[in-house]
Amino acid sequence: MASESSFDIVSKVDRQEVDNALNQTAREISQRFDFKNTGASIAWSGEKIELRANAEDRVKAVLDVFKDKLIKRGISLKTLEAGDPQLSGKEYRISAEVNEGISQDNAKKVSKLIRDEGPKGVKAQIQGDELRVSSKSKDDLQAVMTLLKSQDFDFAVQFTNYR
Repeated sequence: MASESSFDIVSKVDRQEVDNALNQTAREISQRFDFKNTGASIAWSGEKIELRANAEDRVKAVLDVFKDKLIKRGISLKTLEAGDPQLSGKEYRISAEVNEGISQDNAKKVSKLIRDEGPKGVKAQIQGDELRVSSKSKDDLQAVMTLLKSQDFDFAVQFTNYR
């Protein structure tokens, strides 16, 4: 009696880690000499992150520091969607947001890739903003994981619920 094994493909971000990266960035901005008297700041604005400074290059530098902190905390930059610097009064602003979940189109792409290039007998089902991949063979599931890790998607991919 061979039971089905499965795992989920998700695109999730630990909100606490993003918050920690944001706080580290704010602390670094307040202490660094090149950010003195530039009005540089970073803070949550609802679900978005607002970056501000009085010069375009300074606000881009704040974004670079924030990206660096995200990488150090193990958060993929594919989840961060930052806009272009916008002039608002006397300061430049960048609005950034952290995306979670796999869109329907991306889920279909991954599902098609598994069907076309993955081992036979592996099924992929779209369940909301994640995918469930199942098979009778755990080796086939690990082959699918290897296949997906080798692909360069425009969204972050994690594997959970492996059983």
